[in-house]
Formats: sequence, structure tokens, C-alpha cells
Amino acid sequence: MKIRKGDTVKVLCGKNRGKTGKVLKVDPRKHRVIVEGVNLIKKHSRPTQRNQKGGIIEKEGSLHISNVQLMDVKNNMPTRVGFHFLRNEEGKLSGKMRISKKSGEVI
Repeated sequence: MKIRKGDTVKVLCGKNRGKTGKVLKVDPRKHRVIVEGVNLIKKHSRPTQRNQKGGIIEKEGSLHISNVQLMDVKNNMPTRVGFHFLRNEEGKLSGKMRISKKSGEVI
């Protein structure tokens, strides 16, 4: 996945287009992300031990991962994500880094 928990993303389409927020949760199997303060939904809850009052709670709903784009750290603009593969002395893969396609910086 190119987007991870803690990244800052911008919403590209839908009713929340243009908003930015931090990724709270990523579900790679369903290709969905939950972004802080975006796509708020209202959920009705009963009074329980934890929530004595009950009532209507606003919480973030999930978005499809194709509807968000990572924000570049350097110039604070949306950018595509690329990967740079690291190799050790023998030429074997030792890891990979995410890089910004716009600025070339490591994310």
C-alpha cells in the first residue's frame, strides 16, 4: 500500500473534496482508509456502561483509497508515490523506501 497510518492526505472527490487530514486507519484488504475529520457519519448508540448517555455520535467513515492522494512533505501539494529499492553489497534487495514523484524526497 502506498498510503500508511499517520500520513497526511488530500481528498480528491466526493462531498469532502479538497479537505486534508491525517490517516487514522488503513484496511488493505478492502482498499479503504479512515481520515481524521473527513466523511463524518452519524451513528445512533444505546446507553451502555462506557457511554452512559447514549444518543447520536459523529465519527469518521471510510473512503476508498483511490479517492485520496498523499501530500508532499516538502511543498505541501498532492503527489504520487513511487518506490526506491535498496540493495546491499551482494546486490540483493534489503528494503524499499517511498518517494514523492513531485519532489523526489523520501517520505
